[in-house]
Amino acid sequence: MKFKVLTLFPEMFDNFRDASIIGRAVREGKLGVDTIYIRDYANNKHNRVDDYPYGGGAGMVMQPMPLKGALEGAGWTKGKRVVYMSPKGKTLTQAHLESLKSDDEIYIVCGHYEGVDQRFIDQYVTEEISIGDYVLTGGELPAMVLIDSIARLLPGVLGKQDSYEDESHMGGLLEYPQYTRPPEFEDLSVPDVLLSGHHANIEKWRLEESVRITFERRPDMIEALLNDHKTDKKIIKIINSLK
Repeated sequence: MKFKVLTLFPEMFDNFRDASIIGRAVREGKLGVDTIYIRDYANNKHNRVDDYPYGGGAGMVMQPMPLKGALEGAGWTKGKRVVYMSPKGKTLTQAHLESLKSDDEIYIVCGHYEGVDQRFIDQYVTEEISIGDYVLTGGELPAMVLIDSIARLLPGVLGKQDSYEDESHMGGLLEYPQYTRPPEFEDLSVPDVLLSGHHANIEKWRLEESVRITFERRPDMIEALLNDHKTDKKIIKIINSLK
């Protein structure tokens, strides 16, 4: 899978592309992360890519011409997915990520200043995505979040399927608590069930803890589970016991 990132700050992606799981996936050829420097497609001697907004107001707006040039220079063709990272976009969810992972190529536009000329969005962007209800100085960090979260779902990137299937938000629940050695830390002990070696009891405890944590922290997710006729009856039973 290839990500083509249109950005004013390509250097921000250098360490991201080289480190940890993403770096390994890139080196093994399972993932591509290419950056396209938007200023290279400016059509003026000062490499300017922004201008004052029509109608007045604070800040500057990114012009459509350099963005179009950068998109075409990256190899975009009609029909390819173009994502604009924007606080006005639809909030990213695990279910949304599942729908994105089948693409072989995704173009990501990182905005800056006061945003991007709406005409570029109307003409080329297939969807706007937000990573949360807050505003950042640019789209680079959200782009990294999007790439990282999709990459984890690709075959072979994490090494084994269980690595992400047990994580938070998979199956509509937050993840259960995790413990490791030593068994005692500052008068706190690892739950006995995890030391028992009884796999059925461990799985039961993990499910109960996942439901409990989700019930306490994300009532919206619990509501979605209750409204989904496919939800496992064991989960419904645990939810009802917590009410």
